[in-house]
Amino acid sequence: MTATLAPETIARRPAASTRSPRGRALLYWIAKHAIAVALSIMFLGPLVFIILTAFMSNRQALTSQLWPQTWNWSNFADIFEKAPLLTWISNTVMYSVLATAFMLVSSIPVAYALAKFRFRGRKLAFLLVITTMMLPPQVVAVPIYLVWARFHLTGTLWPLIIPMLLGDAFSIFLLRQFLVTIPREYSDAARVDGCGEFRTLIRVILPMARPAIAAVGLFQFFFCWNDYYGPLLYAGTDQSHWTLSLGLAAFKSQHSTQWNLTMAATILAMAPVIVVFFFAQKVFIEGVKLTGVK
Repeated sequence: MTATLAPETIARRPAASTRSPRGRALLYWIAKHAIAVALSIMFLGPLVFIILTAFMSNRQALTSQLWPQTWNWSNFADIFEKAPLLTWISNTVMYSVLATAFMLVSSIPVAYALAKFRFRGRKLAFLLVITTMMLPPQVVAVPIYLVWARFHLTGTLWPLIIPMLLGDAFSIFLLRQFLVTIPREYSDAARVDGCGEFRTLIRVILPMARPAIAAVGLFQFFFCWNDYYGPLLYAGTDQSHWTLSLGLAAFKSQHSTQWNLTMAATILAMAPVIVVFFFAQKVFIEGVKLTGVK
């Protein structure tokens, strides 16, 4: 004799879930990271649009069709035929590499002195370094330009590279903040072993400060790579010394109707910076955290 359940009992019984554990985990992950996913789409959307437009034909660019009908790889070759892109790239690399190297050579000893030396006026000197960060470069642009004009260096990138031998206030500040966190016992032990200040800096302090040095180096490199105001001011009259930022602005004005070529040139300008940051992002983020800017 079998018992039968009442219809009300069957109606109250919960329905078995048809979703798999993997599906529930995916929905939970999307709900938990919804804001991050939305922000990622917001920031990656323009980059994806630039990449897709770079492969479109001139007729399809900036139309309602977002996906290329045909992938025109020849757009990247046309850029080198219509613009001296190799010259712009070489000038940008020279400017970025030399300015970054000169900045590190000059800023590291200053930051080390402000962090480890005890002398009268040390706090005042550090305050002056911070004060220079608040001075807009446009305020002193005219007198500095006249100085470089007397040396007949206008029309080149050297007025932007040579001043880096005098240090950079922002880089000195970041390096000093990191070097303060290094215990003095390390430098004291090096002096006991017979090391002078220069050897202590090279053999002891610099290996421990590599994350901070990488952070300020990448900051300076990215700034020089994207700098537009400086090359426009000093090298705007001589196209043979143009950088990528200055050249792309002129290329856009000359080929404003060919947005596919403009986007392709933009990708070539962004690619080296993206590659450098991709390989150095771990030490860069670590350096930013340790210098107290998180």
